[in-house]
Formats: sequence, C-alpha cells, structure tokens
Amino acid sequence: MSDTPSNANEASEPAAGGEPGERRESPRPREAAAEQDIQDAVPRARTVPATTGAPARAGAEAGTRTAPHRPASTHSGRRPQSPHPTNWQQWQPTRNDPPAWIGEISSDEPARVGVATLWCVAVTGLLSALLLGEGLGLNLLIVSVPAALAAYFAAREAGRRLRPWTLVWAVGGVALLSVPALRDAGWPTFLAVTSALALGSLALHGCRTWPGVVLGPFGLFGSLGTGLFWGVKGVRERAEGSRGRWAPVVRTAAAAVLLLIVFGALFASADAAFADLLGGLTPDVSVADGPWRTLLFVLGVVGALAAAHTAAAPLRWDRITVRPGTARNRIEWALPLIVLNLLFAVFIGVQLTVLFGGYDKVLSETGLTYSEYATQGFWQLLGATLLTLLVIGLARRWAPRDGARDRTLVNAVLGVLCALTLVVVASALRRMDLYVDAYGLTRLRVSVAAMELWLGVVIVLIMAAGVFGGRWLPRAVAVSGAAGVLIFGLMSPDALVAERNVDRYRTADKIDIGYFQQLSADAVPALDTLPEPLRSCALEGIARGLGGSDEPWYATSWGESKAREILRDRPIEPRWEDCSALSATNDSVGGRDSYVDGHTGDGY
Repeated sequence: MSDTPSNANEASEPAAGGEPGERRESPRPREAAAEQDIQDAVPRARTVPATTGAPARAGAEAGTRTAPHRPASTHSGRRPQSPHPTNWQQWQPTRNDPPAWIGEISSDEPARVGVATLWCVAVTGLLSALLLGEGLGLNLLIVSVPAALAAYFAAREAGRRLRPWTLVWAVGGVALLSVPALRDAGWPTFLAVTSALALGSLALHGCRTWPGVVLGPFGLFGSLGTGLFWGVKGVRERAEGSRGRWAPVVRTAAAAVLLLIVFGALFASADAAFADLLGGLTPDVSVADGPWRTLLFVLGVVGALAAAHTAAAPLRWDRITVRPGTARNRIEWALPLIVLNLLFAVFIGVQLTVLFGGYDKVLSETGLTYSEYATQGFWQLLGATLLTLLVIGLARRWAPRDGARDRTLVNAVLGVLCALTLVVVASALRRMDLYVDAYGLTRLRVSVAAMELWLGVVIVLIMAAGVFGGRWLPRAVAVSGAAGVLIFGLMSPDALVAERNVDRYRTADKIDIGYFQQLSADAVPALDTLPEPLRSCALEGIARGLGGSDEPWYATSWGESKAREILRDRPIEPRWEDCSALSATNDSVGGRDSYVDGHTGDGY
C-alpha cells in the first residue's frame, strides 16, 4: 500500500511487455528508466533490518511508504514477490530467536585440538577399556589422570591460566576419587564419584557465583556431543596434513607390543613368581568381553574429549545475572520474620525444659513411647531446617536495601533466625542420638544425621557471610558439601554402624544379626571382634558377597582386601542351628521392638 492514489493506479495496471503490476505508459529513455529503478530500490533496502533476521516480506511491507514495489524483469528468471503475504506464507512458522542467556553463556569456538590432548584422550579410552570392566577401585583414579592431562593441555593451548580455586576443585575431585579405592560400601562410593565429577566440572568452568556453582557441575555433560565433533575434526585435519608421519608411529607401537607379548610370555613360562606378578598386574581380557570393552573405550574417549573441550571453551555460567526482588519496606519485611523468631524461641524453651526436666515426664504427659518421641521429632526438625534455609534465601531477595539502617536490620533479624536454627539442629541431632542408644545405628540414620550436620555448617557460613560479605559464600557452600561427602566416605558408615552395634551388644546385650548381612566388607574388622557363634553368623552374608576369588588389584578397595585377609586367616563356620537360635534370642532379649523398629520398621 502506498500514500497516493496515483501510485495505486500504477501498481494495478499491467506494463507493456512486462510482468503484471507494472504501469502501462509511453516509452521513455533507457537512462531515465535505470535512474528511476535505482531510486525505487534504495528506500526499500534501507527499510529492511540487517540483524533481526525477519522475513523478506516484512522489509517489503515496511518500505511501501517510500516507493512502490517493482517486480523483477521476466528476463531475470525470478518470480515476482507480492507486497502482501500469500496463504502459504501466512502458515509458515516464524523463527524464534534463542533466549538471551544462551548467548551470554556461550563461549568462543575453541582452537584446533592439540596433539598432546589427542594422545591423552587415546590413553584415557584405552585405560577405561582395560581397567573399568571388573569394578570400581583404584582404577577410577588411574583413568582420571590422563583425562585431567587432556583438559590441562587443551586449557593451556586456549590461553587459560591455572587459578587458586581451579586447583582447589581439582584437588578435591582427586581426593573424592580415593573413596572407592579405600572403602567398599556402595552408597559412599556413589556420592564420592558424583561429587568428584561435579568438582571437576567446576574446575573446568571456573565458576564463582550462585548460578555458576549450581549449574556448573552439569556443564560437562553439555560438551559430550560438541567435544566429540571437535576431536573428530581435529583428528581428520591432522591426518590429512601428516599422513607420512603416521606410518612410523604405527610401526613402532606394533613392534613394541609384539616384543612385550613374546618376551613376557617366555619369562612367565620360565618363572612361576614372575607369572603371578604379571598376571596380577595385567588385566584379564577375553574375546567375550569385546563389546563391553569397546563401550568402555568409547565412554572414556567421549568423556576425555568433553573435559578437554570444556577446558578450551567453557560455558560462562557466571554471566547469568539474577536480579534481586523488589525491596519491601521495613515493617512488611521484618514483621513475619520476627514472628518466626518468636516461634523458634518458644520451641527452644520447651526443649530446654525437657532437657533439664527429663524425658520421663514428657513421655508420661504426651503418651508417646521413647522411640516415637525421638523419631517424630527428628524428621520434623530436619524439615524445619530445610525450610529455614529457603526462608533466608527469599528474605534476602526481598530485603530492604536503602542504607546502613536497612543492612543492620536485615543482619540482625536473619542472624537471630540462623542462631535459633542452629539450636534446632542440635535438638534434632540429640533426638537421633537418643534413638540410636535405644535401638542401634543403621546406614540411613548415619546419612540423615550427616545431612543435618552439614545443614548446620551451611547456616554458620550464612551467618559469617552476613558479617564479612557474601561473595565467597557460593564456593564455600560447595567446598563444605564436597568435604562432607569426603569425610562421610572416609569414615566408612558401614564400619561405624558395626562398631556402634558391637558396643551396644557389650553394654546392653542387644544385637541384630540379620541386619549385618546387608553391610559391606568395611564392617568386617568390627564384626570380627564378636564371640562365636555370633561372629560367624554376622559375617556369613558379607563373606558370601565377597566370593571366593580375588578381584584385580585395580578394582579392589583397601577395605575389601582387608576383609579377605581377615576371613582367610580366621575362616567362619556358620551353622544354621546356631544362627536360628541367635535370632530367636534376639527377639526375646532385645525385645521385638529392637529388631523391627530398630532396623527395618521405623522408616529410617
């Protein structure tokens, strides 16, 4: 559509010898027509945005006010475009631009992968295929060394420097990978390996803000596909440029492997001690394990390439900005928190009354049993601690921030809430301790108590951030979580459970033999101190899980090796009659509640 009726008439009349839509008029000089075409084209070009990526018809519609649309000549071979969208154009999907935060966190394209990085990736894949097939142990730590070197070489080629916090994350990840090498329990091993991956991703990204610390551990998974394509592209480019140098390398490696196999076989057949040593050091690889080993090789290569690609071009999670909420006035913000503080204070006063007045009076007044009072309180207090952390986060988001008086008010109100929450944490841990004294210790009780204790540490860190500033708080919380997982794994929960229950048997003559069947090899040293036939009955399930044959040295933890050594020096002789009698005695001596509620029926 144009501004004047004359333009509309021009657009509606066909031109002589031209396409429909041109005006029929008397011939004019060629130079004048060319000049008019240029004048008509220039305004249309100015109206089309260069960066929005909008369809071409949007530009044509925007330019109808400056000049009429003149379709191309029939000799150009192009179909004329109408200024109005046709039916098929109206149903075309519009292209949506990606969210702004994706462009903010994106990094530059990494440089071509280096030779040192490729060699480290290849070694990682080979070690993964050879060592990770029998289980987890020292092999995880061995495989992580070339993968870390691949990331280091890629970061150095990209110009990145080693920073103190990067070193902290890297050392923490290596320390966590020592848990599978030392302990046999599955749950601490899982937590340690997961936390090690998270710390490794933080080391590669170098995050320091809350979005970075929360999202950074998942950034390594985003480089799985891009890292693989990056590595394949680098290998292809280098192979095309140095085909003549690959043949000597292949020949040298083949000759070395052949010499090792031939002379190693000869020496192994000549000396039995050397054969045992060689058999213990080398992996046991068979043709039947080919698909499984191939999968492990691919996983190792893809993981190492992802780490190297992340080190060369990390995602910038710290660029995500979280805008603070609308600041509230002092009364609107402080009044709900003051009421919550008063509620906490009343609850703590009741707890102090129970502590000094004794539990017997409270039990007689409430009608609850000892176990019901302890378990009921612990779970509620754990939930209260979690909700308090959420309340603190939301309060900081909407806190008033007009000046020094507002900062003082915020620190005072939230500081009191944190202090009262610490007392609630101590009360929850005390209730758990009471229940453990009555009915023994289990894996889950250790886990939830450790979780409650870590939440208390986080609250202390929040209080310190209110005094000294909170820029360091995200990384401090991450370090405290990783340290908690490391301590949890190194202290061996199964060994702690066994030791606590053995001590309880010696003092109260109560023990649950059936629960010991579920423990790992870490519990063997403590259970080995029990008298017979309790010892054999308690160790029967663990010995059956260990099996008769030794695992490879790289897939065996120190706890499992120690348990095998104990059971080899002092074999167990469990008899069904003795173990059945002990179970019946357990129900009568310890009470049915100590067997059912103590381990399998209390929801812990």
